[in-house]
Amino acid sequence: MNFVYLSPHFPPNYYPFCVRLRNLGVNVLGLADAPYETLRPELRQALTEYYRVDDMHDYGQLLRACGYFTHRYGKIDRIDSHSEYWLEPEARLRTDFHVAGIQADGIAAIKSKSRMKEKFARAGVPVPRGEVVRSLEEGRRLVGETGYPVVAKPDIGVGASTTFKIENDGALARFFSTRPPGDFLLEEFVAGRLFSFDGLADRDGNPVFFTSHAFSQGIMETVNADDHMYYYSLREIPPDLEEAGRRVLAEFAVRERFFHLEFFRRDRDDKIVGLEVNMRPPGGLTTDMFNYANDIDIYGEWANVVVHNRFAGAWSRPYHCCYIGRKDRKEYAHSHEEILLAYGHRIPHHERIDSTFRAAIGDYGYLARSADLGEIREVAGFILELK
Repeated sequence: MNFVYLSPHFPPNYYPFCVRLRNLGVNVLGLADAPYETLRPELRQALTEYYRVDDMHDYGQLLRACGYFTHRYGKIDRIDSHSEYWLEPEARLRTDFHVAGIQADGIAAIKSKSRMKEKFARAGVPVPRGEVVRSLEEGRRLVGETGYPVVAKPDIGVGASTTFKIENDGALARFFSTRPPGDFLLEEFVAGRLFSFDGLADRDGNPVFFTSHAFSQGIMETVNADDHMYYYSLREIPPDLEEAGRRVLAEFAVRERFFHLEFFRRDRDDKIVGLEVNMRPPGGLTTDMFNYANDIDIYGEWANVVVHNRFAGAWSRPYHCCYIGRKDRKEYAHSHEEILLAYGHRIPHHERIDSTFRAAIGDYGYLARSADLGEIREVAGFILELK
C-alpha cells in the first residue's frame, strides 16, 4: 500500500500515524514544505520517502509530487493529513489520482457550515436558525426572526478567531462595516453546554471507536476572551447524544475516517442541537486522550483500519481523561512544580502547545486521568486557579 501523508510533521503529536502505518508494511510517502532534517528521527525512519515542496499552497507542486510518487512506487492508495487545513487539496489530489476517500465534489458538504446545517437537519438533529447573510439588511431581517444575540462565523473556516457574538443593532452594523472578506453565517445564539462526539469509522461506515467530551466553555468564548479552558471525556455517553452522533455520521457517510462532531445541550429544554462537523481527528492532544482514557493505541488502530479494515483493540472507557490548558498571560496560584507534586500521579502527560493552537487551548497543556469525575474537576480547578 502506498500512502501519501501531507504535512507529516504537524501537528507534532501526529507523527505516530506514520510510524504505525510503516509498522504494518505501508510505504509512507511524506509531502510537506519543512526541511527533511527538521523532522523528528522517529518520523524520518517511518517515511519510505519524503518530497519537499516550496509552498504547500501551490497545488501544482503537490500535483507534481504525487506524480513523482506514482512513477516511483505505483498507484497511490490513500492520501491524508488528518488536518482540517488540508482537506481541500487532499480531496483534489484524490480526485486527480483516482484515490479512495472524500473527493473534490464532496468537499463543500464538510467545509461549508451552511451545508452542514442542511445535513444535520436531514439527519433529524435540530440546528440553530440561521443562514448566510451578505448585507446589513439581510442580517437585520434574520435578527427579526431570531432576536439577539446572534453569532456570526465564516461559512468556510477553521477555528473561532473570526467568530463573533453580536448583542444588539449597533454591534450588527459594526460587524458588517468591518467584517473580514468571505461569506458569513449568521445564526441564533444557543445558550447551552458544548459536547463533542468523536471517533473513528471503518471503510464500511461503522463507528469502530467513539467517545464524547464535555467542555468547560465554548471555543468562541475561550478565543474571544483569551481565556483558559478544559475539557474531559465521558465514561458514559448520554443516549440522546450518541443517537444524534450516529445519525449525523450516517448522513455524512463517513468512511475510513476520524470524525469530530459538535453539539450543544440547550439550557432551556436540555435538547441536543447540532453545531458543526469536522472530518478529521479532534485537535490538540485529543488523540492522546483517547489512548489514556482507554489504554489503547489509537494511532495503531487507525492503521489497522486503513490496512485491514479492523479495529483490534478493546475499549471500555475505564477513565475520564481531561485536557487542561493554561495561558502564559495569566498569573496562576500554583507553579508547574506544585502541580506535579500534588497531582503528578494523575497527570500522565504535559507539554508546551504549539503557538498555532494557543488561542483555543492555551500555551501549556496537561492531561489528567481518573475514574472519578470529581477528582478530574479537582485537578482542573487546582491547575487553573488564579492568584
